[in-house]
Amino acid sequence: MKFLQLIPFFIHPILAKMPPLITLEEHYLSSDTPDAMKGLFKEQVQFVPGVMDKLEDLSSLRFADMDKGNVTLQVVSHAAGLGSYPVNYSRAANDQVYQAIKEAKGRLAGFATAPMSEPAEAAAEFRRAVTDLGFVGALVDNHDGKGGYFDGEEYDAFWAVAEEFDVPVYLHPTWPSDDMAPRYEGNFDKIASNSLGSSGWGWHADTGLHVLRLFASGLFDRRPKLKIIAGHMGEMIPFMLQRVERLSRRWSTPQRNFTSVYRENIWITTSGVWSLDPLRCILANTPIDHILYSIDYPFTSTEVGLAWFKELEASGLVNQEQLEAIAYKNAEKLLRIKVDDGEGHDCIH
Repeated sequence: MKFLQLIPFFIHPILAKMPPLITLEEHYLSSDTPDAMKGLFKEQVQFVPGVMDKLEDLSSLRFADMDKGNVTLQVVSHAAGLGSYPVNYSRAANDQVYQAIKEAKGRLAGFATAPMSEPAEAAAEFRRAVTDLGFVGALVDNHDGKGGYFDGEEYDAFWAVAEEFDVPVYLHPTWPSDDMAPRYEGNFDKIASNSLGSSGWGWHADTGLHVLRLFASGLFDRRPKLKIIAGHMGEMIPFMLQRVERLSRRWSTPQRNFTSVYRENIWITTSGVWSLDPLRCILANTPIDHILYSIDYPFTSTEVGLAWFKELEASGLVNQEQLEAIAYKNAEKLLRIKVDDGEGHDCIH
């Protein structure tokens, strides 16, 4: 009897058809990217082979990597840092992606980049990208380049665009500002301090903090249909969810409780975190239809992502229906796009 009970676990990875994969945190660098911004990626250039070539490619090199990782559709977005530059850089980047999407035969969709250091311009460019270019949302830097967040009234027009067109905003980590950087320095080498301030810890915690600031400001009361995406397994929020819920009841501004906002207004992706341990926490406290597969290409490879996905499939943590939801169905619903069942690469959006 015990043997029969174990059979479904062992045959599940063999019999189950690999679903198509939609990924939502997949980056590029526009041809107009300032050299100073490219310099921010020197650590990635040192440790991730070929990363700059892949960032600057929106066609054959990218599609080949997508095929290696079984990725049917990438939602592409500009790499971190452009939001602190004038709006003409965002416009050029969005126009470049628009052209790439037209030539990609359904392999690409777009998240708008926006100059968050200029709130009115950011709102206008976001609107243009959605209405004129057909983008499915925005992915923006986590602060304005000087450490300023987006919970002030000056950003309400930006959030209004997201709610008006029912498209999500992906709040993405970015480099510490000059004022923020010293807090990550100490009795260790520069590589360690750079990592602590960015992908090794700091910018994840800072993005989670930003989500909490938006909540504390009452944004989700004013914009109850707003949709926020947080990458990297939720930027530490799922682990702290119950504590935040309990302590935030003391805060005077938000009318809704944080658990309500978390369950209704926040989606999370798996980008770049290749362990099942955080996912176990997420599956315990997050609606299954708010969990989205993503990679963080090209800072990590599509093959690494696929290996993690197969590990998830074999783990028994989710059933086939839940696996398909994470793989692509949740993204289809959130972004209002459609991919095929894995036999081809056609996409309607």
